[in-house]
Amino acid sequence: MKLIKNLLIASAVSSLLISSSFANSNKLVKQGEKIFLTKKFGNCISCHAINGQELPNPGSFGPKLQYLSAWPAQALYDKIYDPYTTNPISAMPAFGKNGWLNDNEIKALVAYLQTIN
Repeated sequence: MKLIKNLLIASAVSSLLISSSFANSNKLVKQGEKIFLTKKFGNCISCHAINGQELPNPGSFGPKLQYLSAWPAQALYDKIYDPYTTNPISAMPAFGKNGWLNDNEIKALVAYLQTIN
């Protein structure tokens, strides 16, 4: 009986933690989407469209974003922080290295980008 009670309590606690994690994750994704779309933040939309999404006036200077859900978070972070480390002739600015986006903003943007299939 005590074992069942302990299992029920553990199950309830882990459900709460998972729900909290999803809520925080969803908040981070929403923040990243705002950064992607907002001119005073990342303004990613000025250069990038997203495959399969209707966006207001997406740019075509950069590649159309697709399959980013398959990218490791660190690779996306590094690409936003300083794209020149992997592509020395990139036209994309170094948002983190230049101080335009801070660490938390880049992490939020990565969370949003990882929702793109």
